[in-house]
Amino acid sequence: MSEIVVSVSGLSKSFKGFKALKKVSFQVNRNDVFGFLGPNGAGKSTTLRCMLSLISPDSGEIKVFGQSLSENRNSVLSNIGSIIEKPDFYTYLSAFRNLEMIGRISGRSVSKSEIYDILHFVGLEGREKSKFKTFSHGMKQRLGIAQALMHNPDLIVLDEPTTGLDPQGIVDIRELILKLSQKEGKTIILSSHQLSEIEMIANRMVIINKGQSLIEGGVSSLLNSDQIVVRFEVDSPNQFERLVSKEFKAIKEMEIHDGFVEFEVEKKWIPEINKAVVKNGVNVSAIEQKRKLEDYFIKMIQNQE
Repeated sequence: MSEIVVSVSGLSKSFKGFKALKKVSFQVNRNDVFGFLGPNGAGKSTTLRCMLSLISPDSGEIKVFGQSLSENRNSVLSNIGSIIEKPDFYTYLSAFRNLEMIGRISGRSVSKSEIYDILHFVGLEGREKSKFKTFSHGMKQRLGIAQALMHNPDLIVLDEPTTGLDPQGIVDIRELILKLSQKEGKTIILSSHQLSEIEMIANRMVIINKGQSLIEGGVSSLLNSDQIVVRFEVDSPNQFERLVSKEFKAIKEMEIHDGFVEFEVEKKWIPEINKAVVKNGVNVSAIEQKRKLEDYFIKMIQNQE
């Protein structure tokens, strides 16, 4: 059985009457790259801020490494590294000097060789003495991750770490996160508003929207379910609906709009449906397939807007 590193139960938070979180719950296992997915304004950052004790929830419980955050704040936070929003450093100091100062402020003795090792690990070798103000956005994100690693934490929390990066920068940060997980054995919570990003990097995920956690599970099982959403473009949508409803009883609901018929079905039945309707005189122009979760997430974002 997997060891639970983070357990969030019934987390709620309001700001001046606005309910930002409404009983959010999820679990993160050791060595997970855990995707925290939701549209902008869904409550992701608020949840992570509660987890890092930057703000206090109105109700609910947060346990990290089996300890209550509210009762063991210092010991819990000492084993977490994080980037919330964009990392901030002294612009006129070098990457090395910034990390050296952070080490001193935190009270942890970090040797020069350790700092160089961390900078090398995050891909900043050769730029150790460069001033922060000369760094690209991607390099700044790398230095932010280096800062999060300074005290060698077991849990790393990254809030939208690829926002604003160019395609190569996104790939670089993605590879760095995977290296942290696979080579260093870190447990990582990664928030994002992009399903494709979570799909490529996370092994487990939760979807949050309007302050509520909606669905949680393994990324592969959630995204590769046999149950998909299929859309037929046909010349006679009403006839199509009658035929399919008669021949395929398991299909409960169909939506008709603009020459399309859309419904949920197991993937294996699509060829049979196509054969049956064509045989009965319905012309099929196109068949589009979408994973159920992908369609669900897209609709969720549209409703958010």
